[in-house]
Amino acid sequence: MSQNDKRITPVILSGGTGTRLWPLSREAFPKQLLPLAGERSMLQETVLRVADRTLFNAPVVIANVEHRFVIAEQLRALGIADATIVLEPEGRNTTAAAATAALIEERRDASGLILLLAADHVVQDPAALTGAIRASLPATESGRFVLFGVRPTEPSTGYGYIQRDSAETEVPGVFPVRRFVEKPDLETARAYVDSGEYLWNSAIFLLPVASFLKELRRLAPDVLAAADAALANARHDLDFIRLDEAAFAQSPSIAVDYAVMEKTDLAVVTPTDCGWTDVGSWSALWAIGDRDAGGNVLVGDVVAEDVKGSYLRGEGQLVAALGVEDLVVVATPDVVLVTRKDRDQDVKKLVERLRRDGHAAATQTVQMHRPWGYYQSIHMGDRFQVKRITVNPGAKLSLQKHFHRAEHWVVVNGTALVTRDSEQILLRENESIFLPLGCVHRLENPGKLPLNLIEVQSGPYLGEDDIVRFEDIYARADDESVK
Repeated sequence: MSQNDKRITPVILSGGTGTRLWPLSREAFPKQLLPLAGERSMLQETVLRVADRTLFNAPVVIANVEHRFVIAEQLRALGIADATIVLEPEGRNTTAAAATAALIEERRDASGLILLLAADHVVQDPAALTGAIRASLPATESGRFVLFGVRPTEPSTGYGYIQRDSAETEVPGVFPVRRFVEKPDLETARAYVDSGEYLWNSAIFLLPVASFLKELRRLAPDVLAAADAALANARHDLDFIRLDEAAFAQSPSIAVDYAVMEKTDLAVVTPTDCGWTDVGSWSALWAIGDRDAGGNVLVGDVVAEDVKGSYLRGEGQLVAALGVEDLVVVATPDVVLVTRKDRDQDVKKLVERLRRDGHAAATQTVQMHRPWGYYQSIHMGDRFQVKRITVNPGAKLSLQKHFHRAEHWVVVNGTALVTRDSEQILLRENESIFLPLGCVHRLENPGKLPLNLIEVQSGPYLGEDDIVRFEDIYARADDESVK
């Protein structure tokens, strides 16, 4: 069977944290899990981009272990039940992830193809990308690595560039790669665009597994060895594959561009006009957003008067702006970010400073996501805390008890099945129950709609580590976040 007749295994890299899109994107819930450029999350849009099963196999998603349940739920919402979700115990950059995916595909089909793509990019014309992939398949017959270069629409200083040869390979529309260039200054970027020889590096790669693994053995043997050992000692955890922590940690942390693509003789590039952007900053979201007469992108609860060229977003609180230009203002329930559009690449510096200062907002969101849903602290005072809890249909919390607090649950809407010691009680809207200190209890949602309730905790200590867990359908480890 020729490569032209084979289906491709999409490998979706979902390990990033997206700190330049803080405060909406945070380590606990990064940008790929958010609906930043549409109604679906960026991960979901990426999965749908490669959903044509005449061309693609079921996807492999490589993700941070902390995000596994959210990713599984987002895939389930799309009706995708056959994805392979591989959990990295820590981020070791894209070469380790790519090596792991290639080894997984080798087990399935040693002559197979993988398509590496990030979970947090936007492609406004998916059909154009699919067409470029199909047209590039003959180039993989000789073991070549096909890179997809985006024809620049402006002299961007935020992207890396690929310089292509002027003459095509034997495959029409596919060109040899001359060199890779890091993010240039503005004058250099203008020269690149004017030359017509340079393309934005989309970091989308179509790779024949056999030749990719061969090049890894030659160019990045330490990475491949670590990935091989981590996969060999991996364990299955529910529907996830957990890579071995000790083995994976031995991998050098290096991007696949540096480790392989810049050094191999097998790289070729296919130019494409697919409306690609890596959405690496708030100004990038402004650039692809729907702008009003003043050139503003307004998202959420926003009022703007005499404002020009700005990105204003209200997530949980009103943003009101008057007489300003070229600003980014993003308000979440716990943070308000204000910066000029031309400084938004430096947002990550704020995150680094907050992290050094030990500020929870650097990494944590107000909503704490769990495999059963999420909770959010509404108010905390002396010896009490009020939370909102949302439980997904069919989901249940762990069977547990507390040593230092009692709890009172009030159902706002939905149906709650409550275990309290030997009792089981069904609660509906506006009904409540008291859980005294020390009782063994569980909350579950037997209905088909989300369950929302208010929890009032009282006691001398209200930390999340005050728990004894007796049973958990999600098989979480004892040191993981509870409830």
